[in-house]
Amino acid sequence: MPEIDSGPHVRIVGVVNITEDSFSDGGSYLEPEAAIAHARGLRSDGADVVELGAASSHPDARPVSPDEERRRLAPVLEAIAGEDIAVSVDSTQPETQRLALASGAAFLNDVRGFPNPATYPTLAASDCRLVVMHSIEGREIATRVQTDPAMIWPRVEAFFEARLAALRAGGIEHERLVVDPGLGFFLGANPDPSVAVLGAIGRLRARFGTPVLVSPSRKSFLRALTSRSIAEIGPATLAAELYAARAGVDYIRTHDVRALSDALTVERALHGVTSLSRQ
Repeated sequence: MPEIDSGPHVRIVGVVNITEDSFSDGGSYLEPEAAIAHARGLRSDGADVVELGAASSHPDARPVSPDEERRRLAPVLEAIAGEDIAVSVDSTQPETQRLALASGAAFLNDVRGFPNPATYPTLAASDCRLVVMHSIEGREIATRVQTDPAMIWPRVEAFFEARLAALRAGGIEHERLVVDPGLGFFLGANPDPSVAVLGAIGRLRARFGTPVLVSPSRKSFLRALTSRSIAEIGPATLAAELYAARAGVDYIRTHDVRALSDALTVERALHGVTSLSRQ
């Protein structure tokens, strides 16, 4: 297993779910004051980016209207605008994405991978980075489908080839694009597709020349592999995140920023000692 490179920085994206039904912390940060405090806490814990999401996307989530998304997001965005917090907004809704851009968001994250060409002129006029995410069925809410792991890489690569080309044709610079292959239910109800993708995650940068984001945090495939509950899945999450960091991903989206930040700090310190001993 290669060491984490002490040069390029693995950026940590901390999650703030402003929702009532997120699978791991639904209801905890639904009130603006709680969400704002959590965002600031994640930044203090070591997050490079704080991602705000106002609608859940797991298979049992209920749909949230664009109006409700904006109602949940607006006070949080207003409170932290101008602070030392790079903000990402996770939404598939064009109206919500426009609010995020107007509020100075540094990233937009769309679990459908920005499929609507009508939004491209607005996106092209901004300087926001776009996290283009793949999911096996391309829906706002993940589904429980069994996926053949042998077919997952051709599916992922074909998706990004088409979607990145469409975004570039829409006037969005390649340098602004970040790819996320999706994990957990976004790849399939069985764990094998997620294991196949995360285990060979370096293929994405080599193929597309874009930064790569992954989010194994508390995902269903880890719970299936370990037979642990969400409350017990912290060690498995950290193992998957450190694997991704060693594989050279650029962004890791996580619920437990402090654990990942501390683990990366220790790994880099140990890597530095190892490098000196080889001289």
